[in-house]
Amino acid sequence: MHDMTRILTPIALLSLAVVLSACSSQPAKQPERSARATAGSTTAALKSSPPSTSAFASMQAAAVSSDARYDSNAHFRAVSSAGLQGSRQVTGGDFAGRADVERFIDRMQGKGLDRAELVRIFERTQRDPTIIGYMDKQWRPASGPTGAWTRYRSRHITPAMLDKGSAFWARHAKTLDQASKKYGVPPEYIVAIIGVETRWGGYMGTHRIIDALATLAFDYPRRAEYFQEELAQFLLMAEDQGFDPLQPVGSFAGAMGLGQFMPSSWRDYAVDFDGDGRRDLWNPEDAIGSVAHYFHAHGWEPGAAVVARTSGGAGLPWSTDTGFKTNYSVASLKAKGIQPAVALPDQRQVSLLRLDAAGGLEYWLGFENFYVITRYNNSTYYAMTVHQLAQALRSRRGLNQPTLRMTDQPGSGAFAVPAG
Repeated sequence: MHDMTRILTPIALLSLAVVLSACSSQPAKQPERSARATAGSTTAALKSSPPSTSAFASMQAAAVSSDARYDSNAHFRAVSSAGLQGSRQVTGGDFAGRADVERFIDRMQGKGLDRAELVRIFERTQRDPTIIGYMDKQWRPASGPTGAWTRYRSRHITPAMLDKGSAFWARHAKTLDQASKKYGVPPEYIVAIIGVETRWGGYMGTHRIIDALATLAFDYPRRAEYFQEELAQFLLMAEDQGFDPLQPVGSFAGAMGLGQFMPSSWRDYAVDFDGDGRRDLWNPEDAIGSVAHYFHAHGWEPGAAVVARTSGGAGLPWSTDTGFKTNYSVASLKAKGIQPAVALPDQRQVSLLRLDAAGGLEYWLGFENFYVITRYNNSTYYAMTVHQLAQALRSRRGLNQPTLRMTDQPGSGAFAVPAG
């Protein structure tokens, strides 16, 4: 997480510290590159302590008996004594008297939600002006090397992080193996995503989701359409999963759970991996399965390489086009003095990645699986951090680096890629 625009992609999207300090962005939907799938994205967030039990279960427990789901209409009837019964418009709270809110309620009523319950929700929803400040604090690209990659990496790949990640892996090894087999995504990448996003559930956000989404939906014109859709999906999610939408907390952009899914990503990619009938993003088993499914749905290629080192590049100007969206042939990069550390066919298409390391610029080649990681967060630094954390966690568990293939393109081969 980096540029505030990172949070504008549907899915997932990381911790607020990451969002405010990184070097890329995460918009709502990305244009396609060749046959690759469009992105959803997660957003990072802050939460102080990991949940010891399912957040959905605890939310439900406050509203229902052990054998019944939360019923929003019943909840409305329960508060009718407060004078809300029969109310047709929002008359109190931060969103009272707003035509755009009333139009949104009309829209949601058309999707089958109870109008009186929607009025109850919006009369208790609070505008959070600090969120607008977060959104407007845009990252500006550096005009030259500053060592930004070294600083960014050091926040996420540390001995303490490796200890926590290894413990999470050991605790959920069976689920990780099952998700890896089902979706073809190595367990280390699932663990790394959850680690970078929420420190394995320890840092999931402190903003009420309803406040964050409503603030951005109605008071952030630049992305109002996107966030109104996310707000709509969140309310439908609450109805489907049986929880009070006033309860969950997450990132300042409305991302939720261990994997920081946006509501639209929950709709499209979350899975009920533990088979209990709910897609609970706060449940580690469902979160693991959902992250793996997200990667699979966006084109993860089992057994294929993610990146490869290069040598050379000292003479490339800072203005050279780099990043996960670039597309070069290996031959054209060799002509620029970039030499891959592994044998690749000259016609092979790759992205050119530049890392602004403290010891000097590093150039890497990105393959299809690297691009898939950026579908979670549109940032070269984010994706490289996930990759390197994944490799470090794999090594910590004493697992050898696998021999990877170059995809099934003509002339592609298999090779071992240094983690870096």
